[in-house]
Amino acid sequence: MLKGLITPILTPFNDDLTIADDLLLAHAEWLLGDGGSAGLALFGTTGEALSVGIKERMASLDMLIAKGIDPKRLIVGTGLNNMHDTAELTRHACAHGCLGVMMLPPFYFKNASDDGLYRYYAEVIKRVAHPDLKIYLYHIPQVAGVGLSLDLVARLTADFTEVVGIKDSSGDWQNTEKLLAIEGLIVYPGAETPVIDAIKLGAPGCISATGNINSPGIAEVIRLCHAGDYEGAEKNHIRTRAIRALFQDYAPIPAQKALLARWQDARYNNLRPPLLALDADKATALERALIDDFGLNAKGFS
Repeated sequence: MLKGLITPILTPFNDDLTIADDLLLAHAEWLLGDGGSAGLALFGTTGEALSVGIKERMASLDMLIAKGIDPKRLIVGTGLNNMHDTAELTRHACAHGCLGVMMLPPFYFKNASDDGLYRYYAEVIKRVAHPDLKIYLYHIPQVAGVGLSLDLVARLTADFTEVVGIKDSSGDWQNTEKLLAIEGLIVYPGAETPVIDAIKLGAPGCISATGNINSPGIAEVIRLCHAGDYEGAEKNHIRTRAIRALFQDYAPIPAQKALLARWQDARYNNLRPPLLALDADKATALERALIDDFGLNAKGFS
């Protein structure tokens, strides 16, 4: 378990749309260093994972670990629609000693039953067959079109020691609250908005996309909570919630990449289709709001 902020890191691309490993490494080092993130979720939704092939994912993980990124601070996105590729990606992450994997349910066939989804996870676990396998389920029904019911999560947690946690990106606090009541399950809300209430109920932190831009701010809120200073956490959380709310007016992946393109490297404006770069006028408005209202700018990345 990682206590703190886990940032689902953006995946930067070169002009030819290959992965820009130099930018990925530099951003990972900043997030885990001065950025204050406890860990990274590699190839999640924010990382445009479903636009990235399995060989590319494995090569980038190889590179990050070879360059000194601690695998025990990495949760790797491995969930795909077929058991074979999901198992292959998962075995690769386990072989590197990663903290865990974050696994979507198979998401093409809609209205799958709990029994069908249970069997999928059971078959993947059997095929991976690794003693260090740790699965964090990934619940994001508004994007995947397939969710994980509370009953299914409880059943998987009870039946498989490999299922250790869940990222709940439903945006439904009542669902997160009920997940936190499942014995033995590590629960990370998929945003910083409810993180204080979640920590009070036993959550170790959150997994939040806006960590790519505001990692120090979110990490400080979580640190204060774990130190027992909830009053200080609430004061700091006013700012982090406001920054989160600002991004909700924009397409989150293009918006964050547009900022890093201005603050770090123009290649961040490269997205894989069907996603497109944020309009320049919108990027300027977002940047001005962050600088004028929150004092958040490129200096935070220097």
